[in-house]
Amino acid sequence: MIEVKNLRKSFGRFKALDNLNIHVKEASVYGLLGPNGAGKTTLIKHLVGIYRQDAGTVLISGKPIDNHSELKSSIVYIPDELYFFPQYSIDETARFYASIYSNWNWERYELLKQVFPIETKRRVTRLSKGMQKQVAFWLGICMMPKIMILDEPVDGLDPVMRKKVWNLILQDVAERQTTVLVSSHNLRELEDVCDHVGILHHGKIVVERELDNMKSDIHKLQVAFAREIPENFAQDMEILHRTQNGSVILLIARGSKEHLVSKVQKSNPVILDILPLTLEEIFIYELGGMGYEVQNILI
Repeated sequence: MIEVKNLRKSFGRFKALDNLNIHVKEASVYGLLGPNGAGKTTLIKHLVGIYRQDAGTVLISGKPIDNHSELKSSIVYIPDELYFFPQYSIDETARFYASIYSNWNWERYELLKQVFPIETKRRVTRLSKGMQKQVAFWLGICMMPKIMILDEPVDGLDPVMRKKVWNLILQDVAERQTTVLVSSHNLRELEDVCDHVGILHHGKIVVERELDNMKSDIHKLQVAFAREIPENFAQDMEILHRTQNGSVILLIARGSKEHLVSKVQKSNPVILDILPLTLEEIFIYELGGMGYEVQNILI
């Protein structure tokens, strides 16, 4: 559905995107992760046709996004910083969108008033940030998009509204085969909704995998020994992170669970537990060797 090949973009001497490649499957929810300044928003602005690349290709449904109005009309982009016409109410904004997007659905607009209980005669720019976000999703979903591209989408929404919004989006993914690309720092939330993840670092995708496969390749082990730690403990294991608290050692290691357990058991530990690993931990330790190690800071 979305395919980016060898994408490059520079601003002066700063290289924002460097031969970047991503693949987003149809009817999937793709989580775009990365530290601040990694190039996430720059990539998104190429996907929606705001920026033009220096080199490489950006294809949506096999077609270039540049100067393709019909293709752009099938995409909804909800940025972190929203813009609405200052004098328009919700109803006026809806009528404006309906005049542009051929798939606009008035029946859905009326039904969603039950989800977003905001007076439609109110001027959008006079609403709170959270209410403006609700309006953005309300109108965006009514455009019946094939693709939704979301940049920090639910920032400013309360927990109940976050749940409602994600339920609406995931319903369209399941029933209408909508494709969603979402960039967010709320990794706990992405873990619940994404099936694919790409980690962006210095303008390149360093990891791109199905979330379940990613979790099957990195594990957290809690180990303890009755006496001293054996010298050959954790030998030939790819350790991403290691901490020790008294006699208990916590390891983040790469490899299959069976392989890691077999290696540790050779040292005869008295405790060996496999603990659940979160997407946030995977993100931190995948970038650990790239200058993002988590270290204690002494003040």
